Amino acid sequence: MTIPHTDLTQRPPRSVRARLGGYVLLPRMLDKGRAEIAGTSGEYHYNCPLDQRILGFLGIDPDALRVELATGKGDDEILKWIKAHQADQHPEAEIEAWSDAQGKRGADAESKEFFAQYLSECGPHRTDIKTWADLLDLDDYVTYGGKA
Repeated sequence: MTIPHTDLTQRPPRSVRARLGGYVLLPRMLDKGRAEIAGTSGEYHYNCPLDQRILGFLGIDPDALRVELATGKGDDEILKWIKAHQADQHPEAEIEAWSDAQGKRGADAESKEFFAQYLSECGPHRTDIKTWADLLDLDDYVTYGGKA
């Protein structure tokens, strides 16, 4: 079976800000998982710390999700599978609040130095980059030929 995927050696996964079922991070994680299965993940990694945020919120095992992705299911089918298997059910308002907070999340005391180093590598003169979503979008843009 051919697994529909994004070739992450040619273009980035969807933005951290993209939503599926109201969840930020989810479309990006699915892109990385499918690309990893297909051998086209490039520098991207499925089940990275960012992915672990959404997996933890959902209460979904990353290996079980990877098995489902390997069946070739599309986003809607995967979302239905997640809803049927997630350990942590959340009302829409909680999903929206969590997703909004993830989009606004900046570096904390523990990650401040890493954030600064990462920013200096992809946009050293950018003073407008304040959140992880901003930084990851910038990194994706620069990685594929854009100018910071």
